[in-house]
Parts: sequence; structure tokens; C-alpha cells
Amino acid sequence: MKWLVLLALVAFSECIIKIPLRRVKTMSNTASGKNMLNNFLKKHPYRLSQISFRGSNLTTHPLMNIWDLLYLGNITIGTPPQEFQVLFDTGSSDLWVPSLLCNSSTCAKHVMFRHRLSSTYRPTNKTFMIFYAVGKIEGVVVRDTVRIGDLVSADQTFGLSIAETGFENTTLDGILGLSYPNTSCFGTIPIFDKLKNEGAISEPVLHSVRRKDEQEGSVVMFGGVDHSYYKGELNWVPLIKAGDWSVRVDSITMKREVIACSDGCRALVDTGSSHIQGPGRLIDNVQKLIGTMPQGSMHYVPCSAVNTLPSIIFTINSISYTVPAQAYILKGSRGRCYSTFQGHTMSSSTETWILGDVFLSQYFSVFDRGNDRI
Repeated sequence: MKWLVLLALVAFSECIIKIPLRRVKTMSNTASGKNMLNNFLKKHPYRLSQISFRGSNLTTHPLMNIWDLLYLGNITIGTPPQEFQVLFDTGSSDLWVPSLLCNSSTCAKHVMFRHRLSSTYRPTNKTFMIFYAVGKIEGVVVRDTVRIGDLVSADQTFGLSIAETGFENTTLDGILGLSYPNTSCFGTIPIFDKLKNEGAISEPVLHSVRRKDEQEGSVVMFGGVDHSYYKGELNWVPLIKAGDWSVRVDSITMKREVIACSDGCRALVDTGSSHIQGPGRLIDNVQKLIGTMPQGSMHYVPCSAVNTLPSIIFTINSISYTVPAQAYILKGSRGRCYSTFQGHTMSSSTETWILGDVFLSQYFSVFDRGNDRI
């Protein structure tokens, strides 16, 4: 079936980040899958120097859409620049990439930073360890020049992994966090804040455009809002509190019936997540309502039924945001259609949902750090 990786990067106060991965037969685990992936990337080459450009007041950075599951962009680190493909993640705050010294077989499948080739590289005496649902990352905290398009952060703190598990079947090399400084596992200034503090971006704003079913056109922008990407007015939603990109949801409905979040709930708007996640028991109910058939870790529906399935509506700040079945049902390479609703095991006193790319692909999303709103 289609290469499927579900990413959900959520930063917690204890600096524990969980990435639930569905244990399915993935593209990178099969000979035919490896050929498909290699052919795909050859057919759609991605070079930062060719397509990154600077606008008058903001920087536009292209993202590559890989089967509507991952939206990746390239950055460079070091002098001369070394290029990496990273996930821009509003669910965490830190940047890390693999080190050439990494002794895990996982690292060998990705681009590794060659620190000895960079004249601007600086080591520190700090180490880090981040735990994931399927493993962990261990590494060292270092400094070097990081570039996102025309944005340059000299002497930027980031992590180099020296041991990895859990990323074997992903295309990304690393993760670039875009959340608040208080969620940093390194205890240092994240790259967005450093660029903001140094005046490299004109406004403390970033926005994301996800082009579903399109290889090109997905972007992340820093420093302002490009109004050509949307029509009408922006609906601003205040964050629950400054510190992460979480908003209050009024209710979640289907066929005019409340199916979750009956007393209001919290939702993390997370560019590092692929799907829509919620408490397990509530997700189980959603799967029943749309008539999915569980098989292993997957929940399938007949593809012929997709056009008749109901939309799910998230009411946020009194405005309804509709996610149609065509968005929450994806089709695998073997022709089977599956639900992208996923249960999580986060322990919280408040009902919590994660709105990932399934939701974000439907709406133009602006993250405004200056006013703590989305």
C-alpha cells in the first residue's frame, strides 16, 4: 500500500516528544517501495537555491508535499552550506539534524552534518536526549550558521543526533521547531525567536499553506502575511495561553450532532502532525460513525462511499471549520481508502485534540507570535 507515516510531534513540559508511527508495511521496507520513492524524488528534484526567494517584507520558503502526509522544506547549515530536508513543526521548538558521528543505522539513511567541513561550527558541552513513542534521539548541542532561504541565523544553537531510533521509514532528515521558547528541550533561543530578536523578519508572524494533492505550491512564510494566498477576512483565534499553539474549540460535530468536545476542549494546531488526533474513546466513536472497518492498526472504508460520508465540523471561536470526507479519508496505492483519525494517549485533565495536516490543508493558517493568536 501507499507509504504511510503518521507524524505527531508534540512538545511537553518534560521535553518528552511522542511520535506515534503506524506499524504497517511501509514503502521504504520493500524493494518496490524503495524504487518508487527513489523514482519519485528523482522526478521531483528539490533544490533550495533554485526556488527559494525573498519578497519585499517577507520570506517565502517552498515545501514539498509527499503523498499528503509530509510537507518538507530544505534548509542549510554550516559554511559552506550543507543542505537538509526538515519538517517545519509548530508542535516543538528545537532544530536537530543527524551528525556524521551518529552510530545508528537510521542516520545512514539520511543526510548527516559533517561538522569538520564547516568553518563556523562551534561545539558546546551540552548533551540532549528526546524520547519518542518508538524510540529516542541522543545527541549534542552545537552552534553554527543556519539558513532558511534568505534568512540567516549565525551562531544558531541546534542539536546533532548521535543515536536515533524511530525515523527509519521517514524521508525527513531532521525537525525545525516553530513553537515558543518555553518548550525548548535545549533551554536555548529557538531559530524563529532569534531571527525575530535580530530583526531579520519584519513581523513575528509565520504562515503555512498546504496544497493537498499537489507536489508544488505548499509554502511556509516568515515575517508577514501574503494576502494573495486567500480570499475574504482572516478569523483570528486567541491562544489559550502564550507558550504553545493551542486554541479552545467550542465543539466537534457531525450531522449537526455533537460527537466530541461537548464542554469545550483544547486543540494544538500542529504542522508536525499528519492527521487529526483525539482521545482514544472519542476517536473510536468517530470511526464507528463513519463506518470504518478496522484491520490491524488501520481503519478502512469503501472508496465508493467517500462522497457520501459526512463532514466533521470543528467550531472554533464561534466559527465552523469543516473537514470533508475527501480530506479525512486517504487512498492507498493498492486502492484501499482509510480514515486519518487517530487516537492518542496524551495524559491531560482537559480533552485535547491535535489538528494536523488533514485540517491545515483545508485552511490558510497564520501563526502570530506578536499577538499570541492563530
